[in-house]
Amino acid sequence: MQAALHPGRLLARRYRLIDQIGAGGMSVIWRSRDEVLDRVVALKVLAPSLAADARFRDMVREEARAAAQLVHPHVTSVHDYGETVDPDGSITSFVVMELLSGEELELRLTEGPLPWAEAVEVGAQVADALAAAHRLGIVHRDITPANVMMTPMGVKVLDFGIATRVGAPDEDEDGGTFGTPAYVAPERLDGAPAQPATDVYSLGVLLYEALTGRVPYPADTWEQLSAALAGGPPPTLAELPELPPVVARICLRSLARDPADRPTARQVATELRDQLLPADPPVATIRVPTMTLPPADDGAATVPAVPPADSDAGGPVRARRRLALLLVPVVLAVGVALAVAALLPDRPSVPRTQPTASAVAPASSDSPAAERSRRAPAPSPTTGSPAARSGTLVEATNRVDALIGDGLATGEIRADVAVDLRNELRNLTAAVGRGRDELTTPAARLREKVAVRLGEGTISPAYADKLDTAIAELGEARV
Repeated sequence: MQAALHPGRLLARRYRLIDQIGAGGMSVIWRSRDEVLDRVVALKVLAPSLAADARFRDMVREEARAAAQLVHPHVTSVHDYGETVDPDGSITSFVVMELLSGEELELRLTEGPLPWAEAVEVGAQVADALAAAHRLGIVHRDITPANVMMTPMGVKVLDFGIATRVGAPDEDEDGGTFGTPAYVAPERLDGAPAQPATDVYSLGVLLYEALTGRVPYPADTWEQLSAALAGGPPPTLAELPELPPVVARICLRSLARDPADRPTARQVATELRDQLLPADPPVATIRVPTMTLPPADDGAATVPAVPPADSDAGGPVRARRRLALLLVPVVLAVGVALAVAALLPDRPSVPRTQPTASAVAPASSDSPAAERSRRAPAPSPTTGSPAARSGTLVEATNRVDALIGDGLATGEIRADVAVDLRNELRNLTAAVGRGRDELTTPAARLREKVAVRLGEGTISPAYADKLDTAIAELGEARV
């Protein structure tokens, strides 16, 4: 009798099962500890009823091989593949993957469609993952919200269980079609070979659902899908007037019936990401003052160019030449200094005030309040409010972005956390710029994310205080 999976069981003399965290039609997911590398991982174990079939074991092994080639931030990392033989001769087949923390996009969409900027960010990251797979000749064939995990570091594409090579037959040995009907490209119903364009169609369905809360062609069976494709109206995004036309166009192009009319995954990623970038700040013109040297007197024209060495006639000329040679570096130094001054940002003037009768105790030099007071200019009756300090949305956003860059340079923030915060910053400015939101609420969410990162230890306390102050000012910026 096959040994049952249970907490504490050791597989391949290395992976200790902790608890079951998920289950599907073909496999069970266990949280486990890799006792060799001393880390917690996820084990995807093929269901016992299928493990006896060599074809299914080969499928799991091929999934591991395909996903292991994809070293990409938006693809779940695969660490290992293993098989164990039980005393009765039965085989347990499993894939070792990174353990993710987050929620499936499918669960997220039960609450309704995503804000368009968030949906576009999800679509861009999934498109990035697919572009990486397609470069290696791998077609996923099952891009659905259930196979996209929302994590604090961005989305992760899961389950390469039915992935195959470009050009491979799309049907299984029994003539059936793999995948989830509502997300399957029309050409797959005819058994066309697997192509990257079939993944792009599924990506288009996923993006459409993230934007609207429904799939373009609802279907639970292959027959329903065929009927919907034959008689259903073409999908439209006209109900979302705030959606940028570029996003609507790339989504509907991905749903084209003809695979040749669809964009590539890389083109989808590029088009979507371009819609999330904040507008460039205005470019300042630098004016460098010039100085004019006084003209030499007319008598210099009558002086010989090279007077005799023992003659006094060249004395005035030599004096003027020495003066000119001395003035040239002075003028150059002045010009450089003025240019540098023009490049530096304007410093706000700090009004001088008379001391008051009541003394105020100085803040501790180590306190967060003291750090903010050293960083910010002294308030005045006209410029003391956060809104006045923050200026425009572009200026406040650039300050936060520059602060993230400074933190990366000094090691006060981890690189992946910096990427996450910058993505959130882009989403915030894009949403506000399109009139979908006011600043206070998204800025509060961003401050909460900084607090979470501080608790994780991925941001230093002093740096977290600086970020929090800058984001608070961002929340008061002029839109």
